Amino acid sequence: MSEILSRKEIEQFVLSGFVRIDNAFSQETAEAAIDILWNDLPCDRSNPSTWTEPVIRLGMYTQAPFIDSINTPKLYAVFNQLIGKDKWIPCQSVGTFPVRFPSVQQPNDTGKHVDASFPGNDPGNFLEWRVNIKSKGRALLMLILYSDVSENDAPTVIYKGSHIDVAGLLSKEGDEGLSFMELANKLEGLPKREEVYATGKAGTIYLCHPFLVHSAQPHRGSTPKFMAQPPLLLKGELSISDADAGYTPVEQAIRLALE
Repeated sequence: MSEILSRKEIEQFVLSGFVRIDNAFSQETAEAAIDILWNDLPCDRSNPSTWTEPVIRLGMYTQAPFIDSINTPKLYAVFNQLIGKDKWIPCQSVGTFPVRFPSVQQPNDTGKHVDASFPGNDPGNFLEWRVNIKSKGRALLMLILYSDVSENDAPTVIYKGSHIDVAGLLSKEGDEGLSFMELANKLEGLPKREEVYATGKAGTIYLCHPFLVHSAQPHRGSTPKFMAQPPLLLKGELSISDADAGYTPVEQAIRLALE
């Protein structure tokens, strides 16, 4: 398949830390996925009075609508452009889903963070998972919209360009990197960055640099928000120095912090 992203879009990804892919999958695929998710929720789809929690997390999904949504020729072509051919692993499951409901309650997960990518000493403790300067294990963070998301529907807040600041932090930490919480505790000290809301129609995917800072926010709309945020996994590790064949956009972004 021919290249999907223009040179300008790739430059935007390197500097901003994300690129938005519209119509990455069909409305029908999105609706089929949401039907499955509603079936697993402990509340009534047609009765908002049963939507008592601001966020309910659902696990990993392997059914056809989920797999179909993230394994398309278009997305594969973009992955190749951003990460390099044969350097990433196709997604075999989609999760986790933080399903966000309209609520006056403040959700307890709205802090700035960077998703970790490899286990620490206790693989069962996600807060101990780690991230290092070579982004061991993770090629991209993907924000996959299965429902329409407006500014009122708790869109994820993306901190534009923050991946370069995070690369600067991680460059001092070697192969061990930092744990999820160690890194989260350093983020408020980084330069203030422009906030971008991850809005869009169902079928929109935001492909984000693995170091991009982001956060959740309360839902002020009227219909639940369905979004998955799986990693795209790396086969090996990124090259951030002494590469003979040049650097991919994901690697170029990290190198901006090292120069």
